[in-house]
Amino acid sequence: MSEKRIRAGVIGCGNISGIYLQNAPRFGVFEVVAVADADLARAQSKAAEHGIPRACSAEALLADPDIALVINLTTPDAHAAIALAALEAGKSVYNEKPLAVEREQAARMLSLAAERGLLVGGAPDTFLGAGLQTCRQVLDDGLIGRPVAATAFMTGHGPEGWHPDPAFFYKRGAGPLFDMGPYYLTALSVLLGGVEQVSASARISFPQRTITSKPRYGEQVTVEVPTHVSASLDLAGGAIATLIMSFDVWAASLPAIEIYGAEGTLSVPDPNQFTGAVRVYRPDWGEWRDIPVRRPFSDNSRGLGAAEMARVLLGDAAPHRASGALAYHVLDVMHAIHESAAQGRRLSLSSAVERPAPLPLDAFGAHAG
Repeated sequence: MSEKRIRAGVIGCGNISGIYLQNAPRFGVFEVVAVADADLARAQSKAAEHGIPRACSAEALLADPDIALVINLTTPDAHAAIALAALEAGKSVYNEKPLAVEREQAARMLSLAAERGLLVGGAPDTFLGAGLQTCRQVLDDGLIGRPVAATAFMTGHGPEGWHPDPAFFYKRGAGPLFDMGPYYLTALSVLLGGVEQVSASARISFPQRTITSKPRYGEQVTVEVPTHVSASLDLAGGAIATLIMSFDVWAASLPAIEIYGAEGTLSVPDPNQFTGAVRVYRPDWGEWRDIPVRRPFSDNSRGLGAAEMARVLLGDAAPHRASGALAYHVLDVMHAIHESAAQGRRLSLSSAVERPAPLPLDAFGAHAG
């Protein structure tokens, strides 16, 4: 691998930024040279903590001609504005999930990037981790036969009990579907193919939420988006998936993802993590068996998707897997789910996506961790 590194800037220094900044040096392909935040003091704190040379405003970062890649870790409502400004400034951009709040914003990103020869990528990149890549191998090896169905469940009671500033989770562009759905829908798309049709129901169960975390303890949040969503998804590979995303459940014992095949069942680990137990049941075994997870990136490797982008920018001909096209398809599916629920009818998707190739075992060499 070349010793040359892409110069990158991070915009948004909230909770998730720490792991991106911690991981950046390990991949060996990009170097974070500046961080920016609307709160300059927070950017300065992150810069000092991680040895970043410069803390500045977003405008100053985008004006830096040496920065080729912007890693956009702002809240969802700012994803599109920052990404489009980065592209206008001639920089490729990797967005945290979701790619944007509105389809039109995300479509404009992809169009602008294509016009200017730039790249767009988007979280999550957890599907590149050891757990889901092992699941991909199980499926590709035919261990459970032809997939016929799947379930995907994320149930909890919302972030107001732990997140320091949880109000945005209940605004447009968030809620359980837009906040956590990208992990599950990306995993389903990568493992089984994109979504072709959806049929859904959704509701706001509790119109007001009370924050019980610090420092906003006791404040009320008005809920603007559905907090319990149930959907049936017809996947391009032929399987039918059942999806439930909820902030309305106190406790549940549901699996994260299971895939049901003609010759067995695959238990998939939490798609918000890079690893976890991979288990298979086959009738000829008569029991569940643990599948060894030996692929790279078993720890929290957030930033891996951005690293693949940087490698392409350095001249690697291979496509980056956490692509703008994949992130756009997931955004399209989430909107279609909400629209299906609101309209009370089945909807077909206008977007489609190819399953990205498996991540090579030697990806990033010794930087795999």
